[in-house]
Amino acid sequence: MSSSTTLAQILERPDVWRGDALARAALPGVPTGFTDLDRELPGGGWPRGGLTELLPRHRGVGELSLLLPALARLSRDELAWLVCIAPPYLLYAPALQAGGVDLSRLLVASAPGRDAAWACERSLAADGVGAIVVWLPEVQAAALRRLQLAAEVSQSLLFVFRPATCASQPSPAPLRLALEGEGEHLIVHLLKRRGSAQPLPLPIAVQRPLRLRHALARPASALPAARSLPRTAIA
Repeated sequence: MSSSTTLAQILERPDVWRGDALARAALPGVPTGFTDLDRELPGGGWPRGGLTELLPRHRGVGELSLLLPALARLSRDELAWLVCIAPPYLLYAPALQAGGVDLSRLLVASAPGRDAAWACERSLAADGVGAIVVWLPEVQAAALRRLQLAAEVSQSLLFVFRPATCASQPSPAPLRLALEGEGEHLIVHLLKRRGSAQPLPLPIAVQRPLRLRHALARPASALPAARSLPRTAIA
């Protein structure tokens, strides 16, 4: 076998990519619902079996609206379970339903502190889970690494929300997006991806249902939950 053939075989691996091109994904991505964003992501969408870190400048800039098309597709077309862990506000069911999410496939777990990462790991190990959305404002790097490894095994989508101040910290996440609002657009900064750098921000026209906007701006006591389960429900 020649050295050129060996190099070609190496370049076929999904975990190896040229610095001037996007990596090849081991699995096709789940379409984000936004064509411009899909073009910038390896696999053409949200990566299955990988941690996606989302760093909104402020809560309520449209971060959940960015995920709604993919969550709707998974719950409706694949009949997969969606698990939301430790949301800072109770989720407003009518807004999620208006976004296409099948509420019968949605589980919401309140897990304070380190229990949130624990619940996330257990959810990744469960059968039939298509996506996990978790808020981890103070997670340790070692816990993020465990979640990334667990996501690779599960082949689920894993979205981790962290504060924008974490952007300067190292992370095992293969995909990191910083988010900020600008009018009716969500401005996406691709901080990290497997492939060439993308220095230009990407404006995304997200749908912002009024109720969803309110759901991210009011205290939890003012809103009904979509569906709440005790911690043992996802064990």
